[in-house]
Amino acid sequence: MTKTAAGMKRLIAALKRDQSSDGSWNYPFETGISTDAYMIILLRTLEMHDEKLIQGLAARILSKQEQNGAWKLFRDEPDGNANATLEAYYGLLYSGYVEKEDARMKAARKFILEHGGLESANVITKIMLASTGQYQWPESFPIPVEIMLLPLSFPFNFYQFSVYGRVNLAPILILSEKKFSLKTKNSPNLSDLLTTSARWEIQPEYRSLFSFLKEGVEELLGLPDQLHSLAMDRAKNYMLERIEPDGTFYSYFSSTFLMVFALLSLGYSKDEPVIKNAVEGLKSLRTDIDGLPHIQYANASIWNTSLINTALQLAGVSSNDPAVKKANTYLLKRQHVKFGDWAIHNPHGKPGGWGFSDINTLNPDVDDTTASLRAITRSVEDSSEYQDAWDRGIQWLISMQNDDGGWPSFERNTENPWLAFLPIEKGEFIFGDPTSADLTGRTLEFLGNYTNLRAADPLMKNGVNWLLGNQEKDGSWYGRWGICYIYGTWAAVTGLVAAGHSNHSSVRKACDWLKKIQNEDGGWGESCLSDSQKSYVPLNASTLTDTAWAVDALIAAEDQPNEQIQKGIQYLLNSIDKEDWTTVYPKGQALAGSFYIHYHSYRYIFPLMALAHFRGKFGNK
Repeated sequence: MTKTAAGMKRLIAALKRDQSSDGSWNYPFETGISTDAYMIILLRTLEMHDEKLIQGLAARILSKQEQNGAWKLFRDEPDGNANATLEAYYGLLYSGYVEKEDARMKAARKFILEHGGLESANVITKIMLASTGQYQWPESFPIPVEIMLLPLSFPFNFYQFSVYGRVNLAPILILSEKKFSLKTKNSPNLSDLLTTSARWEIQPEYRSLFSFLKEGVEELLGLPDQLHSLAMDRAKNYMLERIEPDGTFYSYFSSTFLMVFALLSLGYSKDEPVIKNAVEGLKSLRTDIDGLPHIQYANASIWNTSLINTALQLAGVSSNDPAVKKANTYLLKRQHVKFGDWAIHNPHGKPGGWGFSDINTLNPDVDDTTASLRAITRSVEDSSEYQDAWDRGIQWLISMQNDDGGWPSFERNTENPWLAFLPIEKGEFIFGDPTSADLTGRTLEFLGNYTNLRAADPLMKNGVNWLLGNQEKDGSWYGRWGICYIYGTWAAVTGLVAAGHSNHSSVRKACDWLKKIQNEDGGWGESCLSDSQKSYVPLNASTLTDTAWAVDALIAAEDQPNEQIQKGIQYLLNSIDKEDWTTVYPKGQALAGSFYIHYHSYRYIFPLMALAHFRGKFGNK
């Protein structure tokens, strides 16, 4: 047995071992400590004293503290992250398991004050602080609740935000209108973290935006008092109509957390089923890492399962293997049959996509849809049920192409220049869902390698043209949902090759860039700092995932297993069992500078895919 085959065999065995009885894979979706802190704050505010969980979450938060008292989002983040440190500090104090005068808390407090105190918190954190009595609401939020009433024809309307933005914005609009605040007898006092005053000031230019929007509603519809009440009802119903079977609002932690406080502000009792179910839904996001609980931002089982099932089959596992069959049965049951918000901008599309989470029924996305379709490809000929699922999935995927030729994540044609005017940090990430290189590249890879579409098809040509027009000067592409330029370049190169452009100058330029940034040990590694700096920043160490992405792109584009490919493959084979900080370094992102993801599954999935592609193209060279 060759070294490549032996390495693949070990990865296959590890994945089969970790499969759940229902056919899924539930590797943790690890997202730092913010959700753990927010969960403590929520439970304490609602006086739901799940002591075992709260104590465990506090222990996990403490275990992540740096020597200087701060918390980091990733290892090479300079000094620490002031916002994450504030959230951790508040959560630990509210837990009751750490005293304010503890040396670790003193160090955290010092770091927070040195970095601007409460006033320097981001908008989402300020909303949490205001809702729990630690900060004053501004006189007016930059976006009035009346935006709920503006028609789609208005240049700035609620549905011009991405769905991720909307589900967080709807409860925020209610909370800001109500100026809601809820403290308990055990609430900590964070006033010593204020450097000026507790007043949350909105800049004058944003107050004028508020007035413009409010006047726009009144001019269109009239009667401001009645409109305000109608808008509040619409915001409430928007939330209640989108609660998933597990009680969460659209399956996300943040939107569910905010919904609970919004409903309380509207007079709901904390004992009402909708709130109790929401809390239980958030508790169900718990996973255990190194013996301590972590509250995931979302459940990633569809994403994990579809990617792993595809990797196994690429590596030679039969579609009739029990592991593959169980996984496909699991995926088939979770194909969407309901219309969601995506239909607003895609009125001719029909349900057929897949979402990210196990309980997601309303919010399919392009990435999970192509991943799930890849997984079931080999089973389509065996069953009319799979053929029907395939047809519906393809139809939905094609209907989601943006007018610019590329693909978004969740919704068509929502790019809006108005987003730049919002006084919300990272607003383009929270409220935008533009075409991206990773979504477009992977969709082209799927269409080129798994369907009968040919390069001359306008669908393919338009996607290719978008990628060619959005390449960085150095030859890379920026990836929206991963870290970052290696990720985007891998997706773009494999997509362009699948679309028949392996010899295009853009592909050659991308390959040259990948070769140039290869490390001495044969691997690749990129820092999360790339994300905020909007240019490639080396990690100065290699990671399994980065190496797999880079070498997989080179395998797709090169005719021979050149030195760079050989060294990359050797790095993967020598590092399969590696356990150090590089194997837990985040490789996913959702919000630049604020929210990074360590997918525990990636260390198996992408090395196995790269090794399978290497063997499939070059044999045992």
